[in-house]
Amino acid sequence: MDTIRYELIAAQDDGQIALITFDEQGSPVNTMCQRWQDDLATVTAQVLADREKLGAALKGVVLASAKSSFFAGADLKATMRLTPADAPQVFTEIERMKKQFRTLETLGIPVVACLNGTALGGGWEVALVAHHRIATNNPKTQFGLPEVTLGLMPGATGVTKTVRLLGLLGAQPYLLEGKLMNPQQALELGLVHALVATPDELLPAALAHIAAHPASHQPWDDKNYKIPGGTPSNPKVAGALSVAPAMLKRTTRGRYPAPEAILSAMAEGAQVDFDTALRIESRYLAGLMTSPVAKNMINTFFFDLNAIKSGKSRPAAAERFKPAKVGVLGAGMMGAGIAWAQASRGIATVLKDVSTEKAEAGKAYSAKLAGKRVEKGRMSAEARDALLARITPTGSATDLQGCELIIEAVFENRELKAKVTQEAEPHLAAGGFFASNTSTLPISGLSQASRAPQKFIGIHFFSPVDKMQLVEIIRGKQTDDATVARAFDYVQALGKTPIVVNDSRGFYTSRTFGTFVMEGAAMLAEGIPAAVIENASMQAGMPVGPLAVLDETALSLSVHVMDQTRADFAAEGKTYQATAGQLLVERMVKELHRPGRTGGGGFYDYPAGGKKQLWPQLKALFEKPGQPWSVQDIQDRILYRQAIETARCLQEGVLTSVHDANIGSIFGIGFPAWTGGAMQFIYGTGVDAFCARAQQLAEQYGEGFAISPAVREAIERHQPRY
Repeated sequence: MDTIRYELIAAQDDGQIALITFDEQGSPVNTMCQRWQDDLATVTAQVLADREKLGAALKGVVLASAKSSFFAGADLKATMRLTPADAPQVFTEIERMKKQFRTLETLGIPVVACLNGTALGGGWEVALVAHHRIATNNPKTQFGLPEVTLGLMPGATGVTKTVRLLGLLGAQPYLLEGKLMNPQQALELGLVHALVATPDELLPAALAHIAAHPASHQPWDDKNYKIPGGTPSNPKVAGALSVAPAMLKRTTRGRYPAPEAILSAMAEGAQVDFDTALRIESRYLAGLMTSPVAKNMINTFFFDLNAIKSGKSRPAAAERFKPAKVGVLGAGMMGAGIAWAQASRGIATVLKDVSTEKAEAGKAYSAKLAGKRVEKGRMSAEARDALLARITPTGSATDLQGCELIIEAVFENRELKAKVTQEAEPHLAAGGFFASNTSTLPISGLSQASRAPQKFIGIHFFSPVDKMQLVEIIRGKQTDDATVARAFDYVQALGKTPIVVNDSRGFYTSRTFGTFVMEGAAMLAEGIPAAVIENASMQAGMPVGPLAVLDETALSLSVHVMDQTRADFAAEGKTYQATAGQLLVERMVKELHRPGRTGGGGFYDYPAGGKKQLWPQLKALFEKPGQPWSVQDIQDRILYRQAIETARCLQEGVLTSVHDANIGSIFGIGFPAWTGGAMQFIYGTGVDAFCARAQQLAEQYGEGFAISPAVREAIERHQPRY
């Protein structure tokens, strides 16, 4: 066996213990790969044989791991190769594995799990085979069932056992939300039974428990056992369950089958005996494992996200970098947010504006955020004071002396950015580099104001910085690999997720975001009702509608960017052709004086103390009663337009990897998670089917949906293989 080691060791008395050690060869972690499933059947048969041979001399079973973690879970690469036709075979394999679990836990002798590290998903379900779980008390260790975040469900006894251990209501956060826990929290929940200080103490503790408990069984195998809180027939539980599907649908919009399957398995399984509940669970899991949504989410939230975390987008040209002192130019909302992100991660920050008073106002943003955390008990007063002490507000450039990195976060104006760059750069520490937080202006152009263009880079944060996880790193034409690597390390030091793109107007996220909002504006210009556009977009999975997003980001900013683009084109002797959506937004600002939320209103009105509502004049100004429309067309236009622009970015070299594209689209512009991201949406749909639908949309709605042969070639060339 090359995934499990089996041996008999001496018990504390005269008997023996079956020690099962998970140790998948050639892998840093243990997984439920096919070899492991086969080995588990072999080991279980050996335990039965030893039980028959030794009788009462076999005192117990210990589950252990030879890795630094206990068990990582399912073999997700194998899951990516499944199709709906595989569902019956998947069901059979799940049931086979559960049979081994049940055999071990119904031997009548104690089964103890020695949890030396993290156990997630299927790994935690392996731990749940044990009657008694002992863990090392390491706060970094995580236990739990996060399958829902990958479009799956805990189907190797996880749903059934968690409901029977915590009750239908108590289990919901751990099953429907994938909430994790550390060993101390698991102990308080009763899911772990004892803690030890070091891994070396695990086996002795397990042997001691077995010696003290010669007979063991699972709590649900007691005929008098009752689920905590009761079954769905209990009035309190029934009341909660009656509204749960509607609340779930409101959150998922029907696009995420996993939470619905989990809730169904919970409720149905709680009304039947344990083994029947396990079969119900297996059927739901088999359906999810072979579904396209699970493939999309596994691809992106496991493989793509891990590719970024492991530094796949980072040049290997430099040693790891964590700055001690960073300057931020501009103490507005963005600069203040960057200061908070740095100071909260222990980085000394010089926050500069035109005056110390304005810089102090920027620092006050961090004081406000820290104050809220103190009020909620998430931060001590001492930690707050230490954080704020790391931010030095100033109106003087000389205070930037010695900064290893300076980031400008001033208004989107090329001349202003050039001015602050030239003022601040001389104060960089030796070997330091300079970054612009621009969201649209090409980095190569901005770097012309720098004395060292090779040390000039774009670091594009998203607003609000304290909440947004993504940061887009933009390599200019002259930016060297070492600077890209250092910027990547800086972003990771902030606890954020970096993607790396090449220079272009709007880069990747702003450019693709623009297609989303302007497609919505174009539909309004065509006469489609605004409410239809907004609601259809959200039903497709976008977090908010395109018109609402335009309001939040300011219509006036979109017009400013368009004016700057026109000026840039004119400087090159070209004429910029605005789209129908852009012209409508320009009319909203310049003719109708509706600049967006901060300017008093845009597509929406914002009554004081009331809920925002669509501006009533939109109907009279733009709606055309006879204009035909369909929800499917609107949703396809919203999703396909962004996906096609993403593919164009890949073909042009703005994007260099699918993982940056998928993660950037979800975390940067809110592309629906159920799709797995903009490129995975193409692959999940099927390249041929996607291109055929895009051609239909191009014929009806314009060249924005056209896929050139070069773009199609790039799509096919970058398609991941599993």
